[in-house]
Amino acid sequence: MEKFIQIKRFVAMIIISLIVLVTGHSSAMSQKISLTDTVTKAPDTIYRELNEVVISATRVSKRIIDIPYSVVRINYSNFKYDRKIGANDMLSSVPGLFLQSRYGDHDVRFSIRGFGSRSNSGVRGIRILLDDIPESEPDGQTRLEALDFNSIGRIEIVKGNASSLYTNAPGGVANFMNDLDFDRSSVVQFNQFGSFGLHKNGFKAAIKTDKYRFLTTYSYVNYDGYRQHNNEYWHILNMVLEATPSIHTKLSILGYFVDGAIKLPGSLTKSEFDADPYQADQRSIDRDEKRITTKGRVGIRYDAIFGGNLNNEIEITAYGTIKFFERTAADYRIINRYGLGLSARYIHKCMIGSRHNEFSVGGDLFTQPARIEYYKNIYGAKGDQIDGLESEDISNKGFYLSNNFEILKEKMFVLLTARYDNVLYSIAEQILPSRTDRKPYSAVTPKLALNYKITPMVSIYTSYGLSFDAPAANEMGSPDPFLFNPDLKPQESGNFEVGIKGNILRWEKDFFRRLSFEVTLFNIRLNNEIIPYEVLGEVYYRNAAKTNRRGAELGAQLEILPNLNFGVSYTWSAFDYLTYEAQTIELDTGSFIISNKDFSGNIVPSVPVNNLYLSLAYSLSIGKHLNIFARASYQGISGMYVDDANSDKTKGYNLLNGLLGIDLKFGNFNLMASGGVNNIFNEVYVGFTNTNSANKRYYEAGAPRDYFVSLNLGYTF
Repeated sequence: MEKFIQIKRFVAMIIISLIVLVTGHSSAMSQKISLTDTVTKAPDTIYRELNEVVISATRVSKRIIDIPYSVVRINYSNFKYDRKIGANDMLSSVPGLFLQSRYGDHDVRFSIRGFGSRSNSGVRGIRILLDDIPESEPDGQTRLEALDFNSIGRIEIVKGNASSLYTNAPGGVANFMNDLDFDRSSVVQFNQFGSFGLHKNGFKAAIKTDKYRFLTTYSYVNYDGYRQHNNEYWHILNMVLEATPSIHTKLSILGYFVDGAIKLPGSLTKSEFDADPYQADQRSIDRDEKRITTKGRVGIRYDAIFGGNLNNEIEITAYGTIKFFERTAADYRIINRYGLGLSARYIHKCMIGSRHNEFSVGGDLFTQPARIEYYKNIYGAKGDQIDGLESEDISNKGFYLSNNFEILKEKMFVLLTARYDNVLYSIAEQILPSRTDRKPYSAVTPKLALNYKITPMVSIYTSYGLSFDAPAANEMGSPDPFLFNPDLKPQESGNFEVGIKGNILRWEKDFFRRLSFEVTLFNIRLNNEIIPYEVLGEVYYRNAAKTNRRGAELGAQLEILPNLNFGVSYTWSAFDYLTYEAQTIELDTGSFIISNKDFSGNIVPSVPVNNLYLSLAYSLSIGKHLNIFARASYQGISGMYVDDANSDKTKGYNLLNGLLGIDLKFGNFNLMASGGVNNIFNEVYVGFTNTNSANKRYYEAGAPRDYFVSLNLGYTF
């Protein structure tokens, strides 16, 4: 408690200092920068760039400065020289977001304020969108195979409770948007090569006319992996067609297709990790554990702005998905899923007296029936006889209301949002004895937020809201595969946060001319937190009684000199179980021991107390045709407990990375080359913790030192 008080005092001092600095400069800034000035000046241009960045993942497109949440937007220009294989290559600098990569992009664990840290496979507790369409399953589980970062134009991260806007989003939202912000038609052929057999090749075509924009990308990725039994390959095709029949209407068709496979090396015991951290679990080799994936999605969206004052907006999106999976573990499982989804929203802007008001209402429907076949796994091959057959259906439906009202003219706004969700699971055995099971979950999750602008470029905000997180389908499993876990309850929480964000500009100075920053404090009380545990390689889930999460997030970008930028992000997390009694199953001298234990007061596993990221980047333009870029970055992660009993803690680790890039333009041609080294000092560390393994297989190694080079050749018409 004393440590938390010290942290709060430290962050409070930062906030107070920023407020004093901001208010001290506000009068000078108002003289130099006018919001209504139409004369083109360098300060005004950069002011608009900083202060008018828009986020759409909050269901209403708004500037970051006007959103009473902690949000981050990353543009393609911020990561165009990067490795671009996994989400962790681009997002490690986001404060409050902790990423653990198991083996490439396809099992990156996203964790925001502890939500998502319970997932031992895929993303959980954070809503993942691709072009504003849910990539998350109806139950909230997400795999990231469809993301091609050569196609992504921007990434939006909404941190903290978003349950009042989205289903199963207590940790926030990550929205990946394909790049349609191009001025001219172009084609690009890109190539990337790296350590451990990495190569990624493909093309990108962008076509623009007066009425249409068309983007398509294709990538082939092949990666041997840095662990034994860890190779993968992927074909990824993305496509977006956007038509503008009139100035105020837009019709979009969005689609992707993914085909690939990845072999899984499994987790290690401590003795195995110490002997060789890059070996595979022998059981995973014997079973030839792998995932084979083929999936696709097609969506159509209609947008229109209408009304005498153009103060009404409507958006309707319909989409369909097809997903085929083959998974080998203890058994050989074939899963065929088909999904249909519909989202709609309406926004109305008006004046109430002399104050602005923005009201919106929307709804979502997503249903996904599935057929699941079970076979014996014979050294990775499917047995001849079917052992089980079931039909499964998961659906979620919900609607939300949102109203943003201006209390003080251009100063203070209050935002009230609320959402009703109903998530339904059903399962039926298709062979004798033909058992069935059905389980619904529903809740209303309101949220109240305030935003106060100290200056037009700096605001303080606070919010309190409830969250609701129904168990994912794989979390509801029981030892009987055809029955749901009858004891598993939804996870619920109350979420409070307060913060300050903005930009401080001092164009008259030669040093420290620009500072972009955000500081957030949060406190979360969870009931029935859903916790994984493992028995004989199979993962099950149970509820902890009460959990408390306290934390602080700090992010800043400082322009030290023209074109020399220093970035820092820091996250402090103090998460512990208030009350938690559970039955445990542990392996001891070849036998499983069942006992009741009290974990009250223990630290929540798989979340570091300290997460620090530092970067120093320099860009140089030589004439009109050559840009040079260099960046060094450091990430320091403190140790994490591996289980609820806090029986062991991983060592903290420090990673140093370096990157160089050039962008050369000659006529209509463009040549971009980059290269980098990650984990320069080749540190051996635990990159992923397999939480609560009964076999004590908690440990999976992070990537050793690796190199990459990229070469892209483009032509602009």
